[in-house]
Amino acid sequence: MPATAEPLRVAVLVGSTREGRFAPVVAKWLTGHLDQRDDLRADVVDLAETPLPTVFPAFGQQPPPGTEERLALVSPRLAAADAFVLVTPEYNHSFPASLKNAIDWHGEEWHGKPIGFVSYGGLSGGLRAVEQLRVVMAEVNAATIRNTVSLHNAWSRFDEDGTCTDPAADTAAKALLDQLAWWGHALRDAKSVRDYVA
Repeated sequence: MPATAEPLRVAVLVGSTREGRFAPVVAKWLTGHLDQRDDLRADVVDLAETPLPTVFPAFGQQPPPGTEERLALVSPRLAAADAFVLVTPEYNHSFPASLKNAIDWHGEEWHGKPIGFVSYGGLSGGLRAVEQLRVVMAEVNAATIRNTVSLHNAWSRFDEDGTCTDPAADTAAKALLDQLAWWGHALRDAKSVRDYVA
């Protein structure tokens, strides 16, 4: 990375809102990796802490009262991001409704930006959620990257303090962030020369 390049702003979007969720452990572990880098800056957007409205207005109608205030807690942060990492569990072979809701409330915020995935779960490690998210993110003009982190039987990979005990997961996180950084800089540089067309 050139010495003058501004660090990329990475929004870590935490998709689980379920009570007793494991997502904060995974998000904290990931941001630990982000904090070790000079080329990436993390902004954790936890959908449990910043819940978005779930009722969309009819086409051409104004949103219900309070919608704009709730969106204001999330939308500017997504718009400011150069790249994203979606942290998702797998629910019923897919991803959480809260994550789909956050995607659907936004449009241009995703355009021409790279998306990485950190998934977790049981035997599948959340991979089926990621497969579906790739299709959804392509529809909103985002660029999903190849490398992912998939935490199979995630609860057994962290100790009681939230420290990851699996060196392979740390290696996967580094590979994910390396690739995210490459795509993030490439796309940000391209958009500085030419407007993105969606």
